[in-house]
Amino acid sequence: MGAVVSCIGSLFRTVGRVIMAIINGIGSIIMAIVNGVVTFLDIIVGFLTCQGCGGRRGGRRRMGRTHHHTSTI
Repeated sequence: MGAVVSCIGSLFRTVGRVIMAIINGIGSIIMAIVNGVVTFLDIIVGFLTCQGCGGRRGGRRRMGRTHHHTSTI
């Protein structure tokens, strides 16, 4: 009788592990999809803000004083 109870307990543990493996697999797939979407949106935002269309010089302008020199002759 003890062997039957042990076998049934082992069966339930195995089924539980299979269900958890399936849930972990689904979670991994969802995380991969979300990470892909975030990366894609990061590329789009980077392109729209000219981070990718001109290197470091692209959309950054220096905010400083401009010096105009006038010459007197």
